Amino acid sequence: MKQTYFFILLFFSLLVSAQEVKQKNDKDQNISGLTLYPNPAVNDIVYVRTDSNDLKLVTVFDVFGKTVLLDRLRNNALNIVSLSPGVYLVQVVENNHKMTRKLIVK
Repeated sequence: MKQTYFFILLFFSLLVSAQEVKQKNDKDQNISGLTLYPNPAVNDIVYVRTDSNDLKLVTVFDVFGKTVLLDRLRNNALNIVSLSPGVYLVQVVENNHKMTRKLIVK
């Protein structure tokens, strides 16, 4: 009886721990000095800055994962006038590195 409980516990713990494994892609790396402000956004412009300030590909997703805005930034200013108030995910790709940040639009 104890062996049965042991195997059930072992199986359950392996199942739960297997869900926590996160694959890391070579391109999924931190972008040094990434800042997104103002956040929460109350105006039509959000600034996306990094330490290197190179060309950035910025993709904004809604809470359902749908792309709602896609822009290439050279000057750090992202125009969000088309976004309704809500919570969004902003993915920034710069020099083959990408990061994701949460953005709240009021």
